[in-house]
Order: sequence, then structure tokens, then C-alpha cells
Amino acid sequence: MTERPRVNKAVIPAAGLGTRFLPATKAMPKEMLPVVDRPAIQYVVEEAVGAGINDILMITGRNKRSLEDHFDRVPFIEQTLEAKGDFEKLASVRRASELGDIHYLRQGDPKGLGHAVLRAKLHVGDEPFAVLLGDDLIDERDELLETMIDVQARTGGSVIALIEVDPDQISAYGCADISGLDGEEYVRVNKLVEKPAADEAPSNLAVIGRYVLHPRVFGVLEETGPGRGGEIQLTDALQTLAAAEGEGSGVYGVVFRGRRYDTGDKLSYLKAVVTLSSEREDLGPDLRKWLQEFTGSFDG
Repeated sequence: MTERPRVNKAVIPAAGLGTRFLPATKAMPKEMLPVVDRPAIQYVVEEAVGAGINDILMITGRNKRSLEDHFDRVPFIEQTLEAKGDFEKLASVRRASELGDIHYLRQGDPKGLGHAVLRAKLHVGDEPFAVLLGDDLIDERDELLETMIDVQARTGGSVIALIEVDPDQISAYGCADISGLDGEEYVRVNKLVEKPAADEAPSNLAVIGRYVLHPRVFGVLEETGPGRGGEIQLTDALQTLAAAEGEGSGVYGVVFRGRRYDTGDKLSYLKAVVTLSSEREDLGPDLRKWLQEFTGSFDG
């Protein structure tokens, strides 16, 4: 059997306007909102690098220049920290610029996630690749992306990440109709339904923002017209691949039961900040003590 190519590239769509976080995102990209002391986008890049991917393409838009600045060197800040002898902070500043080979490409017209992925065609070429959305932060202790890469290599198709949600919440997600595979920890995706009503959903398995895609998806996206919201939907292209035959066909799912932090809305974002802060050695003990006192003030 011919050995399939390894996933070496990741695409991070980052062209959204972040309207749910206005006015904070009026002058700052939502991807730069801090989660403790790192912007959300850095967690996503670190996840890709942790999975062995060092070639990363960000699909950006207007007012996203600070993304590039964050992952670039800032000699003045580094020199100042070095002169002060603050080597711990110096290392943390340098880390962002040493994570990997990061490229940037503007999406242009905001035509949806499928269009953003299609913009990566020339950079990715004819090899499988990962797509990571910034709204979902996956805990660094969980190996979701590594597992998905392995499943893609074994199946030769495309792979999506799924989580179980309460049935009454499924209408907020893309939903997967799946079939189990004997002896395997992953599933076959038969159909994808975008934000179904609870009584029409084929399962309670929701699609989250991690994909490992076969390059055949580019050809499908080129033929995919606008769908829900007048945008080119990646879900529609995956639906086509799920029903296709031949090289690069088939869609599979990895059901993730690890730690995921949803930064896509205000309440979930705040929960992510508190959770990650409370688990840190430098902040956790004092924060947990304060939280107990603070929440106790609401008793009665």
C-alpha cells in the first residue's frame, strides 16, 4: 500500500469581524482577545505546532495587522526586557515569534468559511492539511489534532471533530449523522446538517472547529455555490465528499471528550479565562481561594 503524505500544513481562518464582542473588537481582532496572558490565536497556533505542524497559513482580512505583529519580533521590547534581566518574560515574548513558519493571506470578499479554506489552495497544494478555527480552544493536554491526523492517514478521506451536546443545543451547531465502524474509535459521517431543529437532528453530535482535509476538498469548494447565509459553506463541501467515491472521498469523525474552551461568546469566553487561570500554578491557588470567597458572597 502506498504511504499517504503526512499533514504538514495548517490553515487558520481569521478574517471574521468579531461582532459578538463589540465594542472590544472595534479596533482589535477578536483573535487577539487575551485568554489570561496570551491572545486566543496563540493557543491555536501552539496546538498546531504541538501536533507537528510548522507551516501555518492565516487567512486574514482588514484590521488584522496586529495578528502579524504579534508573531513577529519586536527588538525594542526584547532589548528592554533583557536589560532589566527579566528573562522569563523575554522568553514568553520570543516564543510567539519562534513557533513556526507563519504566512498570511487576505480573504478579500467575506464569502464564508468554505471560501476562506479555498483561498489556501495554492499554499497547501496537493496534500492533506488541517484547519483550525479560533473559537474553539483545545486544552494542550489533549491530543485531538494528532488523533485526527492519524485517522486521516488511515482512511485517506477527510476528518472532522465532533462533541456530544445536549439535544436542545444542537440547533446551534452543524450536526453529524454517523455510523460506527467495527473495531475503530472513529466513525463514518453519512450526512451533515447545518443547525437543525432539535426534533429533526440525526444525532446529538456537533461539529467543532477542527478539520483534517484531503486536498480534493478544493475542487469541491470551487463547484460549491452559496448556501446558508449566502456564504460558501465548508459543511456543504464535506457533505459532497461524504457521498463521493474514489481517491480523497469519505468523511470520518473523531468524537472528542476532552477539555474544550468555547471563546465564541461572551459567557463562554469568561469561563475559559477563569478555567485556564485557575489551573495555572502561578495564578491558580490565589484565584481559587478568591473564587470560593467571591461565590460564597452570593449564598443566601
